[in-house]
Amino acid sequence: MDLATIIGIAGAIGFIVMAMLLGGELGMFVDIPSVLIVFCGSFFVVLSNFTMGQFFSIGKVGVKAFMFKLEAPDELIEKSVELADSARKGGFLALEEAEIPNAFMQKGIDMLVDGHDADVVRATLQKDITLTTNRHDQGASLFKSLGDVAPAMGMIGTLIGLVAMLSNMDDPKAIGPAMAVALLTTLYGAFLANVIAIPIQSKLENRRDEEELNQKLILDAILGIQDGQNPKVIEGILKNYIAESKREVSTEG
Repeated sequence: MDLATIIGIAGAIGFIVMAMLLGGELGMFVDIPSVLIVFCGSFFVVLSNFTMGQFFSIGKVGVKAFMFKLEAPDELIEKSVELADSARKGGFLALEEAEIPNAFMQKGIDMLVDGHDADVVRATLQKDITLTTNRHDQGASLFKSLGDVAPAMGMIGTLIGLVAMLSNMDDPKAIGPAMAVALLTTLYGAFLANVIAIPIQSKLENRRDEEELNQKLILDAILGIQDGQNPKVIEGILKNYIAESKREVSTEG
């Protein structure tokens, strides 16, 4: 579970609600026409930009911003060195029974055991990396579209409210509700875009970058193992994927 996403969004909503309560009753910030224009309208506009399948996957995709577990790069490096050492001692067949929790690494090791050429291994795993990145991009684009549309729908609601207000200037009772629609739709649009959609989009893009980095690390490890490189050499190469400040200082001579 990603506490940063949960705490960040919940904290932002909390302070917004607190500001509303300090400004008066919470009910004064609730307007059904504004909700329909911004929330319902935005989702239908986003739907028009994607297929039905892509749109209805938005919930499943959004969950990845809150719950998405990846191995740390140093764990992958440790496992890669262990596999490289086993391969040097017992050949690729010694890797057949190895316990590998990472599915992408398992696929690469299986290809080594099956005796595929380096070019085939590289091309196959690189294609998997590209497809995985594309899936992340598609998920992030859903929320990017929502973040772009919501403020625009808020502006449409504002214009609707202003037109209704100006059309009923002779009726003082109609000015208040029309003005509420005009202002609250802008508020709702900004809230939906900046508190919900854009943070989730950014987190999904971070997830994409993290997984792509891990998969590239694994690809280099698999190719190094296939090439018969010394485990220490493989470890040194793979540690380049970790920020220098986080690398363990080797005490071995």
